[in-house]
Amino acid sequence: MKDIKKVVLAYSGGLDTSIIVKWLREKYNCEVIAFAADVGQEEELTGLEEKAIKTGASKIYIEDLKEEFAKDFVFFAIKSNAIYEGNYLLGTSIARPLIAKRQVEIARIEGADAVSHGATGKGNDQVRFELTYYALEPNIKVIAPWREWDFSSREELIDYAQKHNIDVPVSKEKPYSMDRNLMHISYEGGILEDTWNEPDENMFLTTVSPERAPDKPSYIEISFRDGTPYAIDGKEMTPYNIIKYLNKLGGENGIGRVDIVENRFVGMKSRGVYETPGCTILHVAHRAMESITMDREVMHLRDSLIPKVAELIYYGFWYSPEMKVLKAFTDEAQAGVSGTVRLKLYKGNCIVVGRKSEKSLYMKNFATFDKDDVYQQKDAGGFIRLNALRLRIRALMNQ
Repeated sequence: MKDIKKVVLAYSGGLDTSIIVKWLREKYNCEVIAFAADVGQEEELTGLEEKAIKTGASKIYIEDLKEEFAKDFVFFAIKSNAIYEGNYLLGTSIARPLIAKRQVEIARIEGADAVSHGATGKGNDQVRFELTYYALEPNIKVIAPWREWDFSSREELIDYAQKHNIDVPVSKEKPYSMDRNLMHISYEGGILEDTWNEPDENMFLTTVSPERAPDKPSYIEISFRDGTPYAIDGKEMTPYNIIKYLNKLGGENGIGRVDIVENRFVGMKSRGVYETPGCTILHVAHRAMESITMDREVMHLRDSLIPKVAELIYYGFWYSPEMKVLKAFTDEAQAGVSGTVRLKLYKGNCIVVGRKSEKSLYMKNFATFDKDDVYQQKDAGGFIRLNALRLRIRALMNQ
C-alpha cells in the first residue's frame, strides 16, 4: 500500500494498538492520529492522551459516545432480544460499528489516506470494523497490522513492548485480553483457552460471585415505552445512566456472568467469559414486558428473527440493507410494549415478580380458572376438532 501519509487508528491503549502506533510510523513513515471512543470503559481512558503521544501519535481524539452507544445500539439489542447462540449478549460486537463509524468521520475531517485497527486476523472484530468502513466509505484504504506484520503471538508483542519501553496492561503472567465498555467486559485468550479451566475469581471486575452476593434480595422496577427502558423505580434516566445504574446493582447481586464457547464468523470456536450485569437485567425485564403487551403471532414472528438479528450484529453487518429492514420491523413490533416490570435480584438470579401495563393484552376475566361470563368453554371442542382434522385424516389413511 503506497502513498500513505496520514492514518486514523482505532486506539484503546491496550497491547495491540500501543504497538501499532509505533509500527505504522516505522512501516509507512506516516502521521498517526489516534482515535479512542468513550463507550463506557471508564478508567481505561485515564492517561490515554499522554500514552498515545508518547508512543508516536501526532494527536488523539477521545470522543464521548456513551449516550449514542446506549440509545442507538445497546437499546436496539434489548428491543430485538438479540442474543447470539443463546448466551452472548453481544457487548463487544455491537460497539464496533459505532466506533468504526466515528473513525471514518474523523478520517474525513483529517483528510486521512487510511484507517487502521488492532483486530487480529483470527477474530471477528476485523470483519466488524472493515464492513463498517466499506459500507460508509467504499474507497477507504484499510491497514490491518495483524495481517501484515511478522509478530505471531501476544507474547512476541509483549517482548517488543518491553524492548521499546511501551507500557501495556498485560504481561506473560496475565496474558488474557480484556475488552470493556458500558454494556459488558469480555475476557479471552491465555489461561482461558483451555476450556476446562475455571476462570480465576480475581479476574472479574464488575460482579461479585453469586456465593458472595448479599443474603437479602434487591427489588427494582423498570419502566418501558415502546420497548425502550426509560425509568427505574419511577425515576426517568438517560439510556447511559440506566445501564450504568443497573450495572452497579446487578454486579452487587452477582448477576450477569457467562462462560461460553462461541462460533466465530471466521470459522473457529472461541471461548469468552463475560460480565454483563445491567443488560442481563434489561433483557429479562423486557421479555416480561412483552409477555403482557405483545400479540402472540407478532411475538413468534419476531422470535424467529432473533437468531438472524444476533448473527448480523455478531458478524458486523450493522450497516447492511437487511439490518435496516429488521430495525424497521423491530420498531413496529415494539409499539405498545409499554409498562413496568418488577424484579427480584438475588445471588446471581434475576426473577420477574410482577408486570403491569395500560396496554396489557392480559385479561383476568378470560384467563381465570374461576367462574366467568366471557368465555364459552364448549367452543374449545370445535377449535380442537378443526385443528385435529388433518391428523385424523392421516390416521384414517393408515388404518
